[in-house]
Formats: sequence, C-alpha cells, structure tokens
Amino acid sequence: MRNFDFSPLYRSAIGFDRMASLLDAMNSSEQKQPSYPPYDIELTGEDSYRITMAVAGFEQSELDIQVEQNRLSVSSKKPEDTSQRNFLHRGIAARNFERRFQLADHVKVTDAKLANGLLHIELVREIPEAMKPRKIQISEGNLLNHDRTEKAEAGKKPDTVAA
Repeated sequence: MRNFDFSPLYRSAIGFDRMASLLDAMNSSEQKQPSYPPYDIELTGEDSYRITMAVAGFEQSELDIQVEQNRLSVSSKKPEDTSQRNFLHRGIAARNFERRFQLADHVKVTDAKLANGLLHIELVREIPEAMKPRKIQISEGNLLNHDRTEKAEAGKKPDTVAA
C-alpha cells in the first residue's frame, strides 16, 4: 500500500479543510479497513439509497450505527468466545469491525433493519427548499414603467444654475 503525504497541499490551501480531511480519511481508511464486512450501495430512487452489509452471526444488540458530521459509522462489539471448541477449519468471521461511509451533504439515514444476516441502511437526500433550483417564468412585452421613465428623462431640460 502506498502512503501519501498531503501536508504540502495544506500550506497553500485556505478554506479547504473539509477536502483535506476527506483525503486523509480516504488514505487512512484504506489501510485500516480491508474488505470486512462486505457491502453493497444501491440507488433505490432518484434521491434514495440503500447500504446492505453482510453481518451474518451478529445480533442486533451487537451492532451500532452512528452518524456524525456527514460520516456514517457502522461497528460491532462481539463478546469474546470463551467456549473451548476445537475447530478443524474456522472460516466464519466473528471479529469486531468498524466501517465508515462519507455521506454527501443533506443525506440523512432514515431506517436500519437486520434480516437474514444482512443489515439494510436506508438513506435519503433531502435538499432544502432554498437550495433547490427553481424555474423563472419569462414573459413577453415591454417594461411600461421603464419606457416611460426613459422618455420623460430624455424630454427634460438639464437643470441650470442661476448666478
């Protein structure tokens, strides 16, 4: 894995703190989070998404979902197995994990369900009304008040100063 040092960029970038932290987070998350647990990100509507994570073997009480500053974090706390079982092959992962997702602005987590070993997290992008594009109607015709004002000013004589 290749390490990148972005600190020279920070010296000359003002107001790009969020971009810098995203680059750092991407760089460090690739090293810490290989591929467990596997997940899918699905577009379910124009502004709705679903993250599905394979968490077989985990109970609802062992999973934790948190959202903080546009960062979704899914983690697990599995108690240690104290039984003295003797495995010939152990291929089912039962380790703790933390998976982070960077959310775009105005994306909210609306629901989370655990069924058949799959954790489904529903997300919706809710753009505030003030930020939505709006269509401006174009009308035909002259601006009557504007035309009258120009004609009136053109017909006026300049003010003279009496001495």
